[in-house]
Amino acid sequence: MTEHTATHRSPWAVFLIFLRLGLTSFGGPVAHLGYFRDEFVVRRNWLSERSYADLVALCQFLPGPASSQVGMALGLSRAGYAGALAACLGFTLPSAIALILFALGIASYGDAMPAGVLHGLKVVAVAVVAQAVWGMARTLCPDVPRLSIMVAATCCVLLVPSAWGQVGVIIAAALIGLAAFRPQPGTAHEPLPISIRRRTGLLWLALFCALLLGLPLLASLFPSPLLAMVDAFYRAGSLVFGGGHVVLPLLQAEVVPTGWVDGDAFLAGYGAAQAVPGPLFTFAAFLGASMNQAPGGWLGGLVALLAIFLPSFLLVLGALPFWEQLRRNRRTQAALMGVNAAVVGLLLAALYQPVWTSAIHRPEDFGLALVALTALLFWKLPPWLVVLGSGVLGALLSSLL
Repeated sequence: MTEHTATHRSPWAVFLIFLRLGLTSFGGPVAHLGYFRDEFVVRRNWLSERSYADLVALCQFLPGPASSQVGMALGLSRAGYAGALAACLGFTLPSAIALILFALGIASYGDAMPAGVLHGLKVVAVAVVAQAVWGMARTLCPDVPRLSIMVAATCCVLLVPSAWGQVGVIIAAALIGLAAFRPQPGTAHEPLPISIRRRTGLLWLALFCALLLGLPLLASLFPSPLLAMVDAFYRAGSLVFGGGHVVLPLLQAEVVPTGWVDGDAFLAGYGAAQAVPGPLFTFAAFLGASMNQAPGGWLGGLVALLAIFLPSFLLVLGALPFWEQLRRNRRTQAALMGVNAAVVGLLLAALYQPVWTSAIHRPEDFGLALVALTALLFWKLPPWLVVLGSGVLGALLSSLL
């Protein structure tokens, strides 16, 4: 191995590559996957087109942010476990730091911000979530059975608005999927250029399950704000099927009813998260920094960020050795079809409560949300521009009315 090749495969080199992507990758998870393909398949030739497609399929199969998980797997393929960590940090830190600074700015200088700006950010969240529901429903609920699961999930979550109610809906949807769906067998594929032993993969999966089941028990046995926070964000990160926007109802159920984060600040932060590059999961950093109890601030933001990304890290490492079996297992695919339909229902419920009910109070609010949705869906404007424009229009409407 030449010195240049060795340097290119170092964790530091992986970190710098993903840091650049973390600073420039606007547009959401689908756009991120496009940036990754251009960078690692076309430009750097790290893996073939077919292998990249299979890697994306694996990460979309797992709960968590697909683009970040693809990045972790690519980092793993170049520089081992340190490379996976370097890829995650490089892609995540820019937007996480920006959102923590935004949270601290609201806490310190919120009164100095022009009236209506935060409300404009809450209104644009309506457009962003509506766009996500529309796109996900077209892809994940293309027939009557899955559309029916989506509607039932929406009604159940609205009637039982709690984190465990959402977990119950996901489990029920998986069981319905097992009974109702018969997916077609997958096509042949190239082996992924990543080597992890099955025994090692089982250890990572066991650690994931131990934390998912053990953290609630520890939080009840040893009451601590920090432990409760880690439990809440880890659970949210473990259950996000179907795309990053699904994290909204899961996090809302964890932090708003408990009084950890004010509802208005929650929606303003979600709107601001659309204006920064990188994964939407970094919204957790904003929430951690906005906590009304300890730890809060920088420490709270970093703890929340670590807790919500840890499940994704463990699942990628654990699932890679078993991907061949997973993609051929029709029962697993059938359960996932039900789960994906249900998570669209979770997001639809969140569109109504808390997003719509907290932001749309006047005809002017509805008009601003409609313009923002049109800008995203039909004018194809970048989300960051729509967010900034909504903040400005919110301030103007507040001064005129």
